Amino acid sequence: MANDYYATLGVRRDASPDEIKKAYRRLARELHPDVNPDPETQERFKEITQAYEVLSDPKKREMYDLGVDPFASAASGGGGGAGPFGGAGFPFSDIMDAFFGTASSRGPRTRARRGRNATLRVELDLAETAFGTTRELTIDTAVVCATCEGSGCAPGTQPETCDTCMGRGEVQQVQRSFLGQVMTSRPCPRCGGFGSVIRTPCPECSGDGRVRTRRTVKVKIPAGVENGIHIQLAGEGEVGPGGGPPGDLFLEIVEKPHPIFEREGDDLHCTVQIPMTAAALGTTVTIDTLDGTEEVDIRPGTQSGQVITLYGRGVRHLNESGRGDLIIHVNVETPTKLDDEQEELLRRLAKLRGEERPPGKFAPGQRSVFSRLRDVFNQ
Repeated sequence: MANDYYATLGVRRDASPDEIKKAYRRLARELHPDVNPDPETQERFKEITQAYEVLSDPKKREMYDLGVDPFASAASGGGGGAGPFGGAGFPFSDIMDAFFGTASSRGPRTRARRGRNATLRVELDLAETAFGTTRELTIDTAVVCATCEGSGCAPGTQPETCDTCMGRGEVQQVQRSFLGQVMTSRPCPRCGGFGSVIRTPCPECSGDGRVRTRRTVKVKIPAGVENGIHIQLAGEGEVGPGGGPPGDLFLEIVEKPHPIFEREGDDLHCTVQIPMTAAALGTTVTIDTLDGTEEVDIRPGTQSGQVITLYGRGVRHLNESGRGDLIIHVNVETPTKLDDEQEELLRRLAKLRGEERPPGKFAPGQRSVFSRLRDVFNQ
């Protein structure tokens, strides 16, 4: 044989496939035409590519060790012509692997894959979101099959090596291109890239390695959560195919409306209505708070729209100490129906205060958005 492929790559004749691949990668990085455009270097690159093509293929290497050069045989037999880098079956993916790092994943894929994430809506009332709570949630999910323990095989059996790809998980295919004949790899259609087949699937999970079931999860809801917040529970989602690791469970908080309080962040707002006389004379009203009932003083002369703030009576801050406030909006009611005695008393009060014919007090009103826009365009 004219060509000594082992010497070309600088390896022993008993070198392992990994040693051959490492030697080729090292030389390809040094001699690739994109790195070194010298004509002699390009010729050398063709030689190591041809050597690797023979020695990386078990059948071609066996032929070569028996004294037959596969490339010489192909040329004499009129086989598909050599490309610009010489030789049929040019290992383009291996060159890309050598020069750029990695061209494609090699070897069989594992059957165990991570499970999907799951989202569960949890409805809470205001007190539960304000102070936190603990819930037991029932979810429909996938768990590891107890019969096969995630392997997908019937008891007493195990996966068998795929007879199409011989356990590699991929098959090679030669295609013609502008580079000549390019060898590509793709997942084995027989085993799906796993390198093995399950001939006797588990009767419980049908080979998936997991089953659907309903289970209960005890969850602690922290204080201060609000509507729309998502809480992540790592590893509480579905178990993956082949007994793979579970995904995560996300809890979407849905806060139910409260009959009295309206929440804004960690503050609570409510409205209390008092009669005109109570606003004028002052009074004490009983307010329901998240901490129970509380007496609130209404000072004499309180006007409609004034607010009274109860500090620290709102929602606890999420992941922080302290609480928001409870803001009470006062609404003074004006009576619409008076009997004769009540009307007489009010007239006497108005006379005593000199308010029988009040002149009224005027103040600039709030201009509408449309009025302000009109002034801008008229400038």
